[in-house]
Amino acid sequence: MAVTALVLLVLSSSLSHTDDATGYGPIFEEEPLDIVYTKESPDRHISMNCRARANPAPTYRWRRDNWEIKLMELPNEHYSLVGGNLIINNPEEKKHAGIYVCVAKNMYGTVISKEAKVKFGYLEEFPDEERDPVTVKEGQGAVLLCVPPKRWPAEVTFRWIYNEFPVFLHPDKRRFVSQSTGNLYISKVEASDAGNYSCYVFNPQIGKGVYSKFIPLISTEETPEKRYKADLVVKFPDTTAMLNYNVTLECFALGNPAPHIVWRKIGATDLPASAQVSMSGALLHLYNVQYEDSAGYECEAINQKWQDWHQAWLYVEAAPEWAVTINNTQKDIGSEHTMSCVANGKPVPYIRWLKDGYSYGKGELKFSSLTFEDSGMYQCIAENYWGIIYASAELRVIACAPTFELNPVKKYLLGANNGRVVIECKPRAAPRPRFTWTKGKEVLFNNSRISIMFDGSLEILNATRNDEGVYTCLAENDRGKANSTGTLTITEATQITVAPENTQVMVGEEVHLQCQASFDPSLDITFIWSLDFRVINFYLEWKHYERIMDSGELKIMNVQLRHEGRYTCTAQTVVDNVTASADLKVKGLPAPPGGVRVEEIRDTSVKLVWNQGADHGSPILGYTIQTRDFYALTEVDWKDASTSPTPLSGRSVMADVVDLYPWMEYEFRVYATNGFGDGEASIPSMKIKTWDAVPVVAPTNVGGYGGKDGELVITWTPVQPQYFYGKKFGYVVAFKPHDDVDWWYETISDPETRRYVHRDASFRVKSNDFQVREFQVKVKTFNSKGDGPYSLSTTVYYPRDVPSESPTDVYSRPVSSHEALVWWIPVKYWRKYDDTEPGANRIFVPASMNQTRLENMLPDSHYLIEVRAYNGAGVGPPSEHCEMFTKRAPPSVAPQMWRYISYSGKWLYVMFRKTGYITGPIYMTGWHFIDFPMPQVGDYELEVRGRYEGGDGPIRKIRLQVSNVFSSIHHLLDSSLLTFFSKRQREGRRASEEKI
Repeated sequence: MAVTALVLLVLSSSLSHTDDATGYGPIFEEEPLDIVYTKESPDRHISMNCRARANPAPTYRWRRDNWEIKLMELPNEHYSLVGGNLIINNPEEKKHAGIYVCVAKNMYGTVISKEAKVKFGYLEEFPDEERDPVTVKEGQGAVLLCVPPKRWPAEVTFRWIYNEFPVFLHPDKRRFVSQSTGNLYISKVEASDAGNYSCYVFNPQIGKGVYSKFIPLISTEETPEKRYKADLVVKFPDTTAMLNYNVTLECFALGNPAPHIVWRKIGATDLPASAQVSMSGALLHLYNVQYEDSAGYECEAINQKWQDWHQAWLYVEAAPEWAVTINNTQKDIGSEHTMSCVANGKPVPYIRWLKDGYSYGKGELKFSSLTFEDSGMYQCIAENYWGIIYASAELRVIACAPTFELNPVKKYLLGANNGRVVIECKPRAAPRPRFTWTKGKEVLFNNSRISIMFDGSLEILNATRNDEGVYTCLAENDRGKANSTGTLTITEATQITVAPENTQVMVGEEVHLQCQASFDPSLDITFIWSLDFRVINFYLEWKHYERIMDSGELKIMNVQLRHEGRYTCTAQTVVDNVTASADLKVKGLPAPPGGVRVEEIRDTSVKLVWNQGADHGSPILGYTIQTRDFYALTEVDWKDASTSPTPLSGRSVMADVVDLYPWMEYEFRVYATNGFGDGEASIPSMKIKTWDAVPVVAPTNVGGYGGKDGELVITWTPVQPQYFYGKKFGYVVAFKPHDDVDWWYETISDPETRRYVHRDASFRVKSNDFQVREFQVKVKTFNSKGDGPYSLSTTVYYPRDVPSESPTDVYSRPVSSHEALVWWIPVKYWRKYDDTEPGANRIFVPASMNQTRLENMLPDSHYLIEVRAYNGAGVGPPSEHCEMFTKRAPPSVAPQMWRYISYSGKWLYVMFRKTGYITGPIYMTGWHFIDFPMPQVGDYELEVRGRYEGGDGPIRKIRLQVSNVFSSIHHLLDSSLLTFFSKRQREGRRASEEKI
């Protein structure tokens, strides 16, 4: 009797169910997990689950710290086994903490589960000692230390109690709680911060929280309040994150005013797409971290006194993950075999093997001659710092006599004349059998035409009719022998009679590729077309490809550039196939250039390199480079770039792109031009950032005004971001009284700031001041590379009082039902009877203008308009009220229409009901009747709509076939519009119009 043994190396998660009649080794369906147990737990036991599928059913054992737990031999008051699950009753840390594995075993082998850790969680209480008070001046920063107690697990959440439980402090821009240390940071202390604070620590895994003794915070008033520079006190360290997990970086600064936190990724223009900044900038969250997120990160704290920054590195590593794993394998006794598995991870995982639960080597397993002892359950284990993974499988070695029961020789075989014929012979046998072939009663031996292949198949070259007959394969090994027979018939070979020819076409034309073949009449033939070795799908590509029925001809319609290539026709029968190919060349626009890349980066230029694309039958005349910068509005917002040299010839493969903005993110693309026009643009290059430079653009519209209580307000239009030219961009505001020599300077670090207010009691107007004070102001830019130019100096006047005279000659005119124009000589406005003056609409107009447009007014309304002058000190007296009426709104309902053509066909009669609009709802009036002669035959559309002075109402249309069109005039409301036009004129939409 033949002995059988089988190698099955399979991932436990992917092996399908095996029939109960076939035995197989254990495969885990449930494995134990890490457990954190606390003494306060209401459950006085630990349950560790383990379940495996096997035939016959497995037995289970458990190991702790590599020592087997004697569950069967010795009674144990703590351990018990329920199925495959291990129950630990009344667990004790010294006896039961450790690393556990489950062992499943049956007659085919043994496997062990992944490791599960049992740890005892705890969170100690805070010390009972009173905490020292913290005294700080208002405006200064403060740090309250948490000093959390010992704990396990270490992952806890920190919160702070304010004065009493459960009043928790809510972090904001000024206050921050570090989840790394638990400390409370207050960037600048205010009087309302004074009180008692307690650090609350909560461990979510054990469900326990503790809080410290209260820490008194005492604030003292400082007059005047000082400003303090930004000082980073929470700085994230170099951090290692796990691939596909989340990580949070902390940064917080003390200072007055409260600093603003800005995050950057070093070497990139943007933070990763998955990044999110929260807690008023103190936290940077990176979700689903990837390898490309590994980089240096910088947080910068900014206030009006200083800028402070910190940099650290984020490393991304990964737990092991299978790239190549082991599978169920069945091998013959005495054969060679190699088992290997590959895992990805960072650091690179270490590979080791287990056989039936015991160590069996590392790296790759090689067997030169398998024996029955090599059968069993194998486990490949990959591990690094971040984790460990298992792959389980079974190796079964077999030995049996040859049998054709599952795979006999085909009973009827076909071969092509002058072709190659292979008759397969693949019995099941172990060890490998010896093969013998016969034709009829003749034993076949290897010669120039006939050979017996290694796997037992018979090969016949240049087959003829003489090779027809009955063939028998005989397989024999030391376990026994068997044979199988089939009959071979030779048919006529398939041949291409009309082959496709090389062809050139223009884009948009149609082309036919011929293909005809001769074949054995007893067989069916099919033609298969492919383009560059890709089979054409006529069902999906019907718009361009069609196969002519009853022949192999291919029709290509509306040829495009993508249809260029090598077309292959395959004539195929069940016996053989033959192919013929032809090249199709398509003339048209040039192909996009490839490999666009930046090789040199400067502040205002880069060196761009590309590879030439196909010219598609017309020489390339030149290239055009386009750019898209960081502030492009859309994905298609590309602009032609300035280049050196200019223009770029058709042979160019590189150029300098000039006139770029410094410190700007760019991407580039290139397109070619030939005699047919501009080709498709290339794939954009990788994004790059030009080097930084000193700013050259100064703020514009510098001005200002004097306010109340010694305020000098200086305003300007901020510089657009593309002119920042570098990081740490800001403004320097310079001002001085007109007659002084020395300038006063103030630095503004926020690039979006558009005004600065300087307060000085000496600026206040005194009773003996008879002249308006003058100040000279100017603003310049700066960045990390240096200072830019100043704007032109501007004179700002500090007023003695508010305007004393009101505007005169106020005049208004309605424009539509919702708008009006207002004039005056050097605006609030409201409905006279429906609105109140305090709720009036207001609009501010520069002093250089004497008119403006009022918008969003209500139609058919009576308005009052008032104009006042104003300056930094306030608003002057009002002008006389100007009254006006807005126009009525256009009709909202289209007229109803009815039409009738006379019996003679020479007259068209149209009746319509006109619509009117009064204050309130729409109402209908009586019918109006129109008749007009028809000058010519044609299809027409007739439109009628109401018209007011405020605009046209909706249209009512009718379609009719008439002979002539001519209208008489009737009155409708203020006027109505009757529009008619022939269908022949509809494309241009040039309608004739008559007022009715």
